Amino acid sequence: MKRSLYFIILLTCLFIPRQILAQTELAIDSPFVADYNYILPDFIIEAQQDSNYEKKLRRLVYNVKKVLPYAKMASFRFQMMEQNLQVLPTEKARKEYLKRTEKAVKDQFMDDLRNLTRSQGRILIKLIYRETGKTTYDLLQTYRGNFTAIYWQGLAKVFDANLKEEFNPVEDWQIEQIIKELGFE
Repeated sequence: MKRSLYFIILLTCLFIPRQILAQTELAIDSPFVADYNYILPDFIIEAQQDSNYEKKLRRLVYNVKKVLPYAKMASFRFQMMEQNLQVLPTEKARKEYLKRTEKAVKDQFMDDLRNLTRSQGRILIKLIYRETGKTTYDLLQTYRGNFTAIYWQGLAKVFDANLKEEFNPVEDWQIEQIIKELGFE
């Protein structure tokens, strides 16, 4: 009796794994079986479960559309300024160029930038980092000095913003997706 029980268990152990393997290979090779299992990160699932998700998304699209041109222009101006600063021969000429550039930027954009909302300002800070590779704080510190950078960082903190904030494509996946859909990528 014991020998027959051992024999049945042995046969079971030998044949069952082959049958399971054969079934899985058949399922994988079959052209009619499609595997659409995607694992979404938790933050995406939580965001899409929100009842006001569509409303928030429309608002985000509106805000990104409004501030993205400013971020692109800042990136362009920054690159142009870097190239021009390398050509200038003296420190005095560089300082004069920086003053003229700052005045031109203020004259052109200050009225529009003052009318941005807090959320648009926070998005603009992230997009400037995305476009230039440097935080807004670092840009201020480099071209205006430590005191000016600290002053503007303090003022930004009053309005719930952070000039040292970086754009993270994983956390800011919605903004990244909106930019791609708009065709700016």
